[in-house]
Amino acid sequence: MSNITDTKKQSRIIVIGAGIGGLTAAALLAHRGHSVLILDQAIVPGGCASTFKRQGFIFDVGATQVAGLEAGGIHHRIFSELNIELPAATPCDPACAVYLPGESTPINVWRDPQKWQQERQKQFPGSEPFWQLLTTLFKASWEFQGRDPVLPPRNLWDLGQLIKAVRPNTLITAPFTLFTVGDALRLCGLGNNQRLRTFLDLQLKLYSQVSAEETALLYAATALSVSQLPQGLFHLQGSMQVLSDRLVESLERDGGKLLMRHTVEKIQVENNQAKAVVIKNQKTGETWTESADHIIANVTVQNLVQLLGEKAPSGYKQRVEKLPPASGAFVVYLGVEKSAIPPNCPPHLQFLYDINKPIGENNSLFVSVSYEGDGRAPLGKATIIASSFVDFTPWWETQDYESLKQKFTQEAISKLSEYFYLKPETIIYVEAATPCTFAHYTGRKSGIVGGIGQRIPTFGPFGFANRTPINNLWLVGDSTHPGEGTAGVSYSALTVVRQIQDFVSRRGAENAEN
Repeated sequence: MSNITDTKKQSRIIVIGAGIGGLTAAALLAHRGHSVLILDQAIVPGGCASTFKRQGFIFDVGATQVAGLEAGGIHHRIFSELNIELPAATPCDPACAVYLPGESTPINVWRDPQKWQQERQKQFPGSEPFWQLLTTLFKASWEFQGRDPVLPPRNLWDLGQLIKAVRPNTLITAPFTLFTVGDALRLCGLGNNQRLRTFLDLQLKLYSQVSAEETALLYAATALSVSQLPQGLFHLQGSMQVLSDRLVESLERDGGKLLMRHTVEKIQVENNQAKAVVIKNQKTGETWTESADHIIANVTVQNLVQLLGEKAPSGYKQRVEKLPPASGAFVVYLGVEKSAIPPNCPPHLQFLYDINKPIGENNSLFVSVSYEGDGRAPLGKATIIASSFVDFTPWWETQDYESLKQKFTQEAISKLSEYFYLKPETIIYVEAATPCTFAHYTGRKSGIVGGIGQRIPTFGPFGFANRTPINNLWLVGDSTHPGEGTAGVSYSALTVVRQIQDFVSRRGAENAEN
């Protein structure tokens, strides 16, 4: 690429966190000629999209499916720039099979748009105006996002990128900027359709962390449409770790450095400019300070405030403190005999068990199932991963953590047994993760997962910017636009790379003039 040599070794960049967002930013910057060091407290890279191995099984820690592998998708774009091969993957079709309470026939979210249209018309008669509204908003929003706008803009360059991405059809979305999904349902005369709302609540809890009543409509339009062609969700061959491994290979090939088991204790700030980080080697206990021209934090916005300490801008800190509580997750990982899996089982399923109880807390489970030959289980075996959103608070306050964990595990397996054949003779391995587990292994404050919730005040133009109030300090990950998922955090990483590239280019031009 022509711009690689222009910035060769002009910037020293430190990336905090080797999740997919941090790895993507680091790999791109190293490929563009910067000196990059990435630090992470964990044993393996990938964050919530990493894996662990037990008794011959490979379990995806959190994320179990990927968007953006199709031609022109974000992972395809990034891997093409890095000149690395995309991981092998199988399209998820259906993307998800959703079981509502008391129903034995699922709502299948098919990949083929016409097939999905037929399915939803059968499942939710009279709802097509709502889905057509989503389709119209999605097409405009997707084209807009594909032109790489910066949201929210924080300086003239950001604003210029946003303006360049706008087209006449983008304006279709403008009247709906302050709409929630609940508003759209009422607009279409579907406000009292409880079955449709329940389905939407289940799906949106996965993608936006909040219910249909709270989710920003423009965000939901993409989240609920991206599983259809020409886009789609994919099941990676091997495991989710393949995505991280490819990015690490690219990073190291281009001279970047990755240090695992190294914790960033603090970000040092002078005159409102990020200058350095304090690093601790977890193995030796040694601490030292490393300076940088730019610091990229692939952490939650809550963690960022912690790392800044007394240097956190008061307005920024207050905004973070006023955020509604984020969700934690309880996950049960099962290694089973293949006979435990029903024939023709979809790779992803979602269950709601009681319509009178809130989503989460084991009342709803999102389930991912391996298939023969996908690299996650020995021959004749399979993995089942079931997750539920939970309030993280009780897990930190309980006096008997192990009993609570065992209770949730047994409840989850009991409910899964309604669909899978789970008996002592078919269950080979069981492990569970709680918010405490996620906090320990990913470093995310309180073990929160999935971002800050895509409500109107926190999505897109109203959310947290990649460009923080502190100069040369950048935020990537699911706290920023466009939100959670490997595709979302990769978009945020690309935005930061472009912003840094502009900064370096302008600084180079200024130096040349002087």
